[in-house]
Amino acid sequence: MADWWITLTMAQKVFWCIAIPFSLLFLVQTILTFTGLSAEDADATGDSDASVHGDTGIDFQFLTLKNLIAFFTIFGWTGIVCLGSGMKLFPSVLLAFFAGLVMMLIMASLIYGMGKLSDDGTLKIRNAIGKSGTVYLPIPPKRGGTGQIQIKVQGLQTLEAMTDDPDGFKTGQVVEVIEVLKGDILLVR
Repeated sequence: MADWWITLTMAQKVFWCIAIPFSLLFLVQTILTFTGLSAEDADATGDSDASVHGDTGIDFQFLTLKNLIAFFTIFGWTGIVCLGSGMKLFPSVLLAFFAGLVMMLIMASLIYGMGKLSDDGTLKIRNAIGKSGTVYLPIPPKRGGTGQIQIKVQGLQTLEAMTDDPDGFKTGQVVEVIEVLKGDILLVR
């Protein structure tokens, strides 16, 4: 092992000193990510003065710790391969740099794409307007009270409803949502 190390040029030694530790970090990072022990998944505790209900995070994160580890891993190994194949130092460093950047771009794109797969599951009541549903609990006439309808809005929902109709609606009748009133009560006809 010592004889091998002595035969390397200074540039090869630098690439090896970058490739080995960053490869180990990349391996540990990958294991932690797949086992669910990643620090990104940790919950914060304590009081906060700011409301974060609508926080969707940063859309595209290029410069992250994971991406930097991936950059230096690919940079090191590409440099080793380039120098080992007889390429000169400057083109080797340049190619290794661009290979690292491509890896960072791929990883950032993957994370961005996975972030788009999330769904908050919050019912958007306005999506009910114009849709038809079935009366579940009778709806009294002329806004005399609320009943309930079952309607497909982001899945089957049972929602409160009122009507301006003089006769009201009985269980099983089909109604159409025309408006959303205060308190998320649907106005049907």
